[in-house]
Amino acid sequence: QIQFADQKQEFNKRPSKIGRRSLSRSISQSSTDSYSSAASYTDSSDDETSPRDKQQKNSKGNGDFCIKNIKQADFGRREIEIAEQEMPALMALRKRAQGEKPLAGAKVVGCTHITAQTAVLMETLSALGAQCRWAACNIYSTQNEVAAALAEGGFSVFAWKGESEDDFWWCIDRCVNVEGWQPNMILDDGGDLTHWIYKKYPNMFKKIKGIVEESVTGVHRLYQLSKAGKLCVPAMNVNDSVTKQKFDNLYCCRESILDGLKRTTDVMFGGKQVVVCGYGEVGKGCCAALKAMGSIVYVTEIDPICALQACMDGFRLVKLNEVIRQVDIVITCTG
Repeated sequence: QIQFADQKQEFNKRPSKIGRRSLSRSISQSSTDSYSSAASYTDSSDDETSPRDKQQKNSKGNGDFCIKNIKQADFGRREIEIAEQEMPALMALRKRAQGEKPLAGAKVVGCTHITAQTAVLMETLSALGAQCRWAACNIYSTQNEVAAALAEGGFSVFAWKGESEDDFWWCIDRCVNVEGWQPNMILDDGGDLTHWIYKKYPNMFKKIKGIVEESVTGVHRLYQLSKAGKLCVPAMNVNDSVTKQKFDNLYCCRESILDGLKRTTDVMFGGKQVVVCGYGEVGKGCCAALKAMGSIVYVTEIDPICALQACMDGFRLVKLNEVIRQVDIVITCTG
């Protein structure tokens, strides 16, 4: 067998085992993270070190935050600027009322997905006079570059993508347990922040002036507290608002379901058999997106009206135990 000299040289240039591992990590990261490959290449030692073990400060010397990498702030700022263009209502409110500071005195502690859209909300609250401290409601959804941009802007953010469960509760506690700072408003997604304050800081909870909850799970937990006579704070059920149900649940989930699945699985959806459990507004959006991609979609539903809607929309109604062994993907949309 003849082997040319230039081929041999090229073979010798191939990365070592360690180098291949680092390369694959970079490729995987650039294809799954929410920022571009240009922002994903970081020092390997940085990836191995927990943010809790690092001392970081922004350009102004402030270190009241805990994020993955403050160096990603510039890229995160560009993402926030793009999000601002898609959120004209908040931007108009910021422009109209920032001179009046109607939220002066408000101390908001939040626990939501930390994305560019959340950053626009936080910066609007700040522009209107509120003080904010924020943690993530999901250990995988944080956009690290956006968290960096917020930290660089002076916000107290405690979140990074890939937190452990211990990290998750540590971040929430860092938001709440601050000497000389008493939150008076809670903005929650899932109820974890609310229940952490209720259980661990009961005296602080009694001084809260209001709670805003935007998820089915969180609202359910608030109703449980209310029925037990333990909810001594006014709470707003944002989840059941018309705009949340008819727009966020339907149209936003219709787009985010494919984005999330493709980032995590990196597979084609044409011809895949998928069962969607639940045909409410979220289920409707997910089914529409999967059908458009060429997937074979089954639906399970216990509500007769929603089940009939699924049937009229062209989906096959099944019981989960009938198809669970043959489908490729199971998606729960039950709240």
